[in-house]
Amino acid sequence: MPLTRRDFFKVSGMVAGGMLAGSGSDRVLEAEEYESLRIEYAEESTSICPFCSVGCGVICHSQDGDLVNIEGDPDHPISEGTLCSKGSSLINMGKVYDEEGKGRKNPGRVTRVYYREPHGEKWQVKDWDWALEKIAERIKNTRDETFEEVDEEGVTVNRTTSIAHLGSAMVNNEENYIFHKLTRALGLVNIDHCARL
Repeated sequence: MPLTRRDFFKVSGMVAGGMLAGSGSDRVLEAEEYESLRIEYAEESTSICPFCSVGCGVICHSQDGDLVNIEGDPDHPISEGTLCSKGSSLINMGKVYDEEGKGRKNPGRVTRVYYREPHGEKWQVKDWDWALEKIAERIKNTRDETFEEVDEEGVTVNRTTSIAHLGSAMVNNEENYIFHKLTRALGLVNIDHCARL
């Protein structure tokens, strides 16, 4: 009887499974033979992969403020623990490596707020509270200056066309819903989402 390709794979799978089942060892590892996990004492937090608009979930492990591991989140409904090749190498966004392969924090990564005044030549370092207040102030001023209650035909519109909002696929459905409610409450009509492109 000739062996088909399908039969070959079936037989190969059974042989490999039998070999694995029979290769069990009764030897008990000594305490010093266990390799300690690099995430053993690390703090765990969840996040979203920033590479594309799919929004895969990741688990980040940090120790003393240093990122030591990133892996897929099996509880995340989008990716269920899987990551693409870019997501799998996500830890490299915050690290640079020397010739021996030792990683250190990327010195070029921006972690502070930089502000340059209009027509200014130098960047100033500001704190996050200042930046949030400045953004809110500019949104309010722009809205107040350009808000249109009635259009040229006398129709009530209550809108501003001077501000646009581009949604993020890095946040979940509920957060996008809140952003949409906020932008509609401000009277924005130019609303889009990066995942639609």
